[in-house]
Amino acid sequence: MSIRAAFTLATILGIAVTPTVSAREVVPFEGRVSAGTIVIKTGERRLYYVRGDGTALRYRVAVGKPGKQWFGEAQIDGKYVRPAWSPPAEVKRDNPRLPDVIPGGAPNNPMGARALTLNLDEYAIHGTNRPSSIGTFASYGCIRMLNEDIVDLYDQVSIGTRVVVVP
Repeated sequence: MSIRAAFTLATILGIAVTPTVSAREVVPFEGRVSAGTIVIKTGERRLYYVRGDGTALRYRVAVGKPGKQWFGEAQIDGKYVRPAWSPPAEVKRDNPRLPDVIPGGAPNNPMGARALTLNLDEYAIHGTNRPSSIGTFASYGCIRMLNEDIVDLYDQVSIGTRVVVVP
């Protein structure tokens, strides 16, 4: 999805895309999305878990590097505790020394404590073994969270949860 189309999607959904600063917290949330939706505002490097009372739980995240970002809608199609990681082909091309699989829980496993896979090829919302990357443009398109934050979110969402990614 193009950035222009993503801004149009954000407008249709009534989601403001103005930057803010803060750590994990409950914040007011205005937007025409239903309770239980995850909204990721790439430019803010924030993930919002929309609650039903005009608020959202906001988390700091790392998002895709320029040229690796995606925008649009997806759904959570898997939930995993301490998942193993197989580098996608693009990552393996850029880092040929990576093993084919890194076991779950290994210190060099970039998936962290939990992963919520999306119904799009090779994307997930997951923990990280690099907490210093949170708040940056760091990934190949996945959304990284602090391990304590992905554990918190993991416990609140289910398979089928709607995920909206906007600029």
